[in-house]
Amino acid sequence: MLHADVLGTGPRLVLVHGFTQTRRSWGPAAALLGASHELVLVDAPGHGRSGAVRADLWEGGRMIGEVGGRADYLGYSMGGRFLLHLALDHPELVTRLVLVGATAGIEDLPARMERRKGDSEWAELVLTEGVEAFLDRWLAGPLFRGLSPEAAGREARLENTALGLASSLRLAGTGRQEPLWDRLSGLSMPVLLVVGAADDKFRAVAERMGEAIGDNASQAVIEGAGHAAHLEQPAAFADAVRTFLASASASH
Repeated sequence: MLHADVLGTGPRLVLVHGFTQTRRSWGPAAALLGASHELVLVDAPGHGRSGAVRADLWEGGRMIGEVGGRADYLGYSMGGRFLLHLALDHPELVTRLVLVGATAGIEDLPARMERRKGDSEWAELVLTEGVEAFLDRWLAGPLFRGLSPEAAGREARLENTALGLASSLRLAGTGRQEPLWDRLSGLSMPVLLVVGAADDKFRAVAERMGEAIGDNASQAVIEGAGHAAHLEQPAAFADAVRTFLASASASH
């Protein structure tokens, strides 16, 4: 069973963080969204208080659905990939879906195998060096160059264990994700794809995902942000999410 904190009142919104984060990693965006929603802040498999849970993307998605129930779901990066699997596996639970910097997988087999190898190497690194040294390397990567030390939320990330992070990489890393591109048209709920304006790679991914999903998909590009748009520009991010949830609720 996954652990989660439940805060506030209103329509239920389930939040699932990215790799190396925890339920406490949403920063000011959580407070802004919590003003109008009941938030279910989940510790994903291998992370935080769910550090001992071992699950791949399909099983992890089902476990998140068991915690969240029928609700709106919002996931960042790894969390978005878990929620994409949940929405395909149990669409009856997902009324609206927000994906931030997520992907439908790597289609090219050699590239996917190379990514799987890289994920395994990262897993060995965290087991060898420990969480603190691993975070130094992870947060120094190009995806996070726009994050200030405060926004990076290192304290919350230090709640994780080396064993938990290693299992997450090996079971639920992008290299382990089967390509889901040909299944995206089956998503029937309203979907918002959020990306930072400076995140060129995932802007292209979001555009392609939107085309594959169809008319029920929309996009929000957050100016002044990179991959972690919700941490870099929390007010603009929360506005985009609230606008989507309100408009999608009215039209769905």
